[in-house]
Amino acid sequence: MQLSPAQLGAHLQRGLQPLYTVHGDEPLLVQEAADAIRAAARAQGFTERTSHTVAGAHFDWSEVLAAAGSLSLFADRQIVEIRIPSGKPGKDGSVVIQQLAESARGNDATLTLFLLPRLDKMTRSGAWFGALESAGVTLQVEPVERAALPAWIAQRLQAQGQRVVAGEEGQRTLQFFADRVEGNLLAAHQEIQKLGLLFPAGELVFAQVESAVLNVARYDVFKLSEAVLGGQPLRVQRMLDGLKAEGEAEVLVHYTLAEDIRTLKRVKDAMNAGRPLPMALREQRVWGLKERLLERVLPRISPVALDNLLHAAHVVDGIVKGLKQPDWPADGWQALHRLALMLCQECTRKPQAMHRKMTA
Repeated sequence: MQLSPAQLGAHLQRGLQPLYTVHGDEPLLVQEAADAIRAAARAQGFTERTSHTVAGAHFDWSEVLAAAGSLSLFADRQIVEIRIPSGKPGKDGSVVIQQLAESARGNDATLTLFLLPRLDKMTRSGAWFGALESAGVTLQVEPVERAALPAWIAQRLQAQGQRVVAGEEGQRTLQFFADRVEGNLLAAHQEIQKLGLLFPAGELVFAQVESAVLNVARYDVFKLSEAVLGGQPLRVQRMLDGLKAEGEAEVLVHYTLAEDIRTLKRVKDAMNAGRPLPMALREQRVWGLKERLLERVLPRISPVALDNLLHAAHVVDGIVKGLKQPDWPADGWQALHRLALMLCQECTRKPQAMHRKMTA
């Protein structure tokens, strides 16, 4: 059975299953889901808990099997928790996990909880994960994307009896909060709790949030790609400044931007050769959010613009490696700013077909 984190509370109220698997890369949300399962289990008499962390290929899985098959003298029910930080249990682990999944069926004395990172499609199609899915409940924890972050913050504030003022000021407050905590959900949770300690229940004005919420944003170079392709120049500049302050390598930032430009070029060339857009995107292994962004961007960007962007990416490649180029900043980060904003600008142009219609 597959559940979303939002469905977990109602599911736990109806009763517990003997096997749960929580997987995702957002530590706060994974922890909250695991805490909810543990709390429900304790309320139903699961008073003892053992925890095992699978570290390396030589992990002794016999300890897990022994724990799952035995009960304490002092507890009628137990929780066996298994963490696999790498998401790769190995050959021996795969066999043991399938055994545990099979033994979990109908076992009301042991609740087994697996905690895993984000898993790719190939891993989720493996025999061991399939056994977990068929024998118990799996929860895939997705990160909170930047566009959804203001609503997430508002929901968390409401849960502790607080809310921003209505209208434009409230939206500005939530956007400011989101900018301060982007990419750092655990810190966002802590900042929300801090507001609950500093101010009484009720409305929060912008000045209160501005004075209390620290700048704890953490930026991911791959999220920069989403901001650029999404045509968000202010966010792009903020993220580049943040990546520089965090010591990110200039060459990695350049690679991300250049690879987006090359992907746009390859897909555009495939479309011009007669391939449908969905096929061209699949051939370039583009899916998910980036697929939706490229579907929006490709009608807006011309082959000439792509050629110019490819040339600019080549120039910036030299700059970040120490070469000087005429008419370009000598500083690598300034050159990256310029390249990113060039691409961002092209991503916000009016679609070509619409532009021709308007000017015809």
